[in-house]
Amino acid sequence: MINRRKFIQSTAVAGTSFLLAPQLSKATGFFKGSPNEKVVLGMMGTNSRGLYLAQSFAKLPNVEIGYICDVDSNVVAKTIDAIYKQTGKKPQGLTDIRKMLEIKDLDAVVVAPPDHWHAPATIMACQAGKHVYVEKPCSHNPHEGEMAVEAANKYKRLVQMGSQRRSFSNVQAMVKELHDGVIGRTYYAKGWYTNHRASIGKGKQASVPANLNYDLWQGPAPRKPYQDNLIHYNWHWFWNWGTGEALNNGTHELDVIRWGLGVDYPSKVVSTGGRFHFNDDWQTPDTQNILYNFPNNTAAEWECRSCNGFDIEKLSRGVVFYGDKGTLFYDSGNSYRVYDGDNKLVKDVKDDTKVDGTNKVSPTEALDGFHMKNFVDSVRGTDKLNCPIEIGFKSTLLPQLGNISYRVDRVLHIDPNNGHILNDPEAQKLWRREYEKGWEVKV
Repeated sequence: MINRRKFIQSTAVAGTSFLLAPQLSKATGFFKGSPNEKVVLGMMGTNSRGLYLAQSFAKLPNVEIGYICDVDSNVVAKTIDAIYKQTGKKPQGLTDIRKMLEIKDLDAVVVAPPDHWHAPATIMACQAGKHVYVEKPCSHNPHEGEMAVEAANKYKRLVQMGSQRRSFSNVQAMVKELHDGVIGRTYYAKGWYTNHRASIGKGKQASVPANLNYDLWQGPAPRKPYQDNLIHYNWHWFWNWGTGEALNNGTHELDVIRWGLGVDYPSKVVSTGGRFHFNDDWQTPDTQNILYNFPNNTAAEWECRSCNGFDIEKLSRGVVFYGDKGTLFYDSGNSYRVYDGDNKLVKDVKDDTKVDGTNKVSPTEALDGFHMKNFVDSVRGTDKLNCPIEIGFKSTLLPQLGNISYRVDRVLHIDPNNGHILNDPEAQKLWRREYEKGWEVKV
């Protein structure tokens, strides 16, 4: 027999496959665990999405939300209270992720703070021997994503990115049908996102609220003065901390597109757009198109309108796949339709679960639990990750390349073997970021 701590630690495997052995192996020593084994989670960043994740993970059998870490003391108190009311157990509250990672009785960390923290926290958690569930995007910039993959492999930790659609049963079946030729050779896909976001106005420099540790909130990012229209949500639209709508939402549809087309890295990327709707502090595009060419003679497009919510194909978000024998329409939830070459409906796979594309917290709330369960079961050793960091990195890279193209205002030519930008030093500078002194990220 082995104790719980050694059991949990033994479930991570070496290499990049993340396939967990079904029983004790003399060669590897990996051990299949019982679903009754308790998994203790620490939550990082719980104001909005993180609170939802904490409450959702807490619904899973034998999962304990043991620790809440947030730089806002009011958020810590709110989350502890919510989990206590839900479970009857009161998590321990912390402010500094580094302190939480020192705790031995902690199996995995759920990373849900602003984007600039995603990869650094993931890497730190791997180094501390913790498994990780990291919200999309898995990194603020491509180099950090590469480092997160390296950290998972080097420290033999399980790292799952929150691309929930990878765990939706009908989406899994849909992708298999695409790969099996249900619409012939699938050669083009289009994804989109629309919303009615309001102006964020022009912020004023102000005193940092007493409940907020702004220095820790900025963490690895270069220091900028506090302003009153930044926290807790509008950081999404500032390049220093956020990644814009392309990664805030586009990561989901682009992940499904990449999966359905069966591609890894593009060969060419170009993006256009701008901040058109309001004159305010918003820096990233509110309107954006990104076009991709892939080396297997396929292409893709993602369209975004953050501030004009007129639907595309009668939905605020979705994906359409086009093939030489038909078309497949995916609603971004758990339903899809297949049409033949004459646009006749030949298959309608329905799931009545409602999807609200404009929901800031969880557009696919009723389905997300499958992805969380997949992560917890993988930690126990009874399943394998549906979206390991290698997959998450490749899907996150697509919108990141789109943003880089937008910022340098030209077509990017890409090495299809590793996703790196070719022959463009100015664009290549955006492959990574500068860090605040003392906060440099290393694997």
